[in-house]
Amino acid sequence: MKLSDDTYYEQEANQAFFSVSQYKDFCKCEAMALAKIHGEYEQPTTKAMLIGILCDRWFEGTLDKLREESPNIFYCRNGALRAEFRKADDIIKRVQKDERFMQYMSGEKQKILTFEMFGAPWKMKMDSFVEGICITDLKVVQNFKNLAFWRYDLQGAVYQAGVEACGYGRLPFYLAAATKEAVTNFDIFQIDHPILDMALREIEGNMPRFIAVKSGLEEPHYCGVCDYCKSVKKAELRWYSELLEG
Repeated sequence: MKLSDDTYYEQEANQAFFSVSQYKDFCKCEAMALAKIHGEYEQPTTKAMLIGILCDRWFEGTLDKLREESPNIFYCRNGALRAEFRKADDIIKRVQKDERFMQYMSGEKQKILTFEMFGAPWKMKMDSFVEGICITDLKVVQNFKNLAFWRYDLQGAVYQAGVEACGYGRLPFYLAAATKEAVTNFDIFQIDHPILDMALREIEGNMPRFIAVKSGLEEPHYCGVCDYCKSVKKAELRWYSELLEG
């Protein structure tokens, strides 16, 4: 299956390929991941995610297209950006003044690659790719402490391996990170090779199980606490003392 900007996020593509986001879904809850693949569950879009989307679209140069696609979500009737999303505008105005930040985000935008890894087909879409130089992914976070929490080392490991598998060589992986704090903070973070190698080994160890679940050979585990699990659960008889212990 050949992917494009129009087909990359479609259900058929998600069924055919693993991706970093899908892998992370399986890590969180196999049942939820499988429901998303089959189109039975859609994760709610948060305000934080929408701010990130606005910043992504600006760097892609597709902000006008987004305005046409979703005028009522992001913009008022007069065409102005809604108040809850003005932070995205603040972030964009701040980082575009910085030469180093813009240099790392100056590569080919949203380059799609597909490749085989650990017995399964994968897809990836890079925010900025400079052939022979580096891979950079844009991250808009609450603060820099969130960077480690979101396990971007897993993303870097897949992107680095994917680029290498497609014949571009082993390239360094960077995060161009900006925060949603009152005063935007921003820096470039390199995730070094030993950390990426460790993350890749972690992925390799989990893939046999995830492939089996996705292909229907194994039943998915339910985490019991995610929104999807709560949406399909049946009432249980429990002890009140459990709540006191928690």
